[in-house]
Amino acid sequence: MARAHGAMAEPLAALDAFTRAGTRWIHLVDMDRAYGRPDNHELIGAVLKAASVRVQVGGGLFREIDIDQMFTLGATRVVIGPRGALDSGLVERLVARHGATRLAVGIDAKNGRVAPRGGGGGPADILDLTARELARRVAQLGIRTIIYNEVTRDGKLTGPDIAGARQLAELGLDVIVSGGVGSLDDLRAARAAQLAGACVGRALYDGKFTIAEALACLS
Repeated sequence: MARAHGAMAEPLAALDAFTRAGTRWIHLVDMDRAYGRPDNHELIGAVLKAASVRVQVGGGLFREIDIDQMFTLGATRVVIGPRGALDSGLVERLVARHGATRLAVGIDAKNGRVAPRGGGGGPADILDLTARELARRVAQLGIRTIIYNEVTRDGKLTGPDIAGARQLAELGLDVIVSGGVGSLDDLRAARAAQLAGACVGRALYDGKFTIAEALACLS
């Protein structure tokens, strides 16, 4: 996962390094937008222009105009944030316009309940809706791919919520688990659970394993 922040050279350098190592997908997240700060659309545009691999873009995307902009900039797939996924009309329009294969829904959850990023982290930011309920709702609107993140594990390298992700996959969805991946065993666990994939961020930057090692263990 390449996070869009800081100097432009940093994400472009990461893109180049990951591409040279053999990666076929980049998960690009605008963390500033996700937390309500000014977005990095110019930087994201530069990364997308330079990319020779498929790029999935997410991070606080819940407005139709912003999601459309990511496609205009060249994203292969765009992740609708949980706030946007609650708007059935929005999801229907986006699926009709861009196609189900080019869209995913991001479900950030805390203890099983939807907990969108960008709030203060208190009880008011946890919605009265389970991750499974939201996944079922968007599946009925044509969404086929879910990016599932248990927020209490994000960045801790202690392992993703495989069980929670598997519950969503049981609905017939392609589920990519995110948050907490810290070892090759975590990737093997995602494969054993028949998940569609796993987003890896800090583990790569911290040198827990390499792209080559990850690809080898999953081949």
